[in-house]
Amino acid sequence: MRIHVVDAFTDRPFAGNPAAVCVLAELADPGWMQRVAMEMNLSETAFPRPLGEPDADFELRWFTPEVEVALCGHATLASAHVLYETGTVPADRPIRFRTRRSGILTVRRDGGRLAMDFPACPPDKTEPPEGLAEALGARPSWTGRNVQDDVLAVLDDAGTIRSLTPDLAALAAIEARGICVTAAGSADSGHDFVSRFFGPRVGVPEDPVTGSAHCMLAPFWAERLGRTELRAYQASPRGGEVLVSARGDRVVLTGDAVTVIEGTLRAEPS
Repeated sequence: MRIHVVDAFTDRPFAGNPAAVCVLAELADPGWMQRVAMEMNLSETAFPRPLGEPDADFELRWFTPEVEVALCGHATLASAHVLYETGTVPADRPIRFRTRRSGILTVRRDGGRLAMDFPACPPDKTEPPEGLAEALGARPSWTGRNVQDDVLAVLDDAGTIRSLTPDLAALAAIEARGICVTAAGSADSGHDFVSRFFGPRVGVPEDPVTGSAHCMLAPFWAERLGRTELRAYQASPRGGEVLVSARGDRVVLTGDAVTVIEGTLRAEPS
């Protein structure tokens, strides 16, 4: 079968967040999918499978090198990009993905970009986990946690976000799917807020651009900035831009994607 590597949330190769996409023809064993993800060794490998059901066109599952996850933004963007680019889905049709734990996710073309309709996952204010400030090397001014079990840590400024060199082993000891750090964007940056995302506990030391984290960041910053349409930048070494629209219990994430590798996977599903 064909396998693709797509850089998501960027319009140029070798930036944004790479995801592998393997389009299945039929059901595959989850253990096999996990082994493919381990072999690809990217933050996520996505497996769309045609359904043709009244409310869904494809099933979609996502795996890190170590675990299956409940929601992944950049690998959803990558999957839709592959389905459109290969002509599997006509360009003027939305794609409805049925997921195991995040409901139906719809992706449609928006000019030259792709827009994804996701559930909002706002954080609830919590006390900071023990050891968080020491692991980050910075003391948050606000901390929260959402239903995806991500910790949100708000720092004072974008410069601090960019310069962080956290202790990943210490972060991995914190019981959470990931640690998202964020701050308001600087006046001259062109971005409303910036972030970074660390997930060493699930095999992703630093995720380059995390779509699912923006389901938490969009409502958080929309409330504080008083606007629902925001421009975000994830300031990892690869970097990537996400346009977010907070719409009550939903969030629309819009971004670019580009295919960098296309090949043949010879390990048949078992």
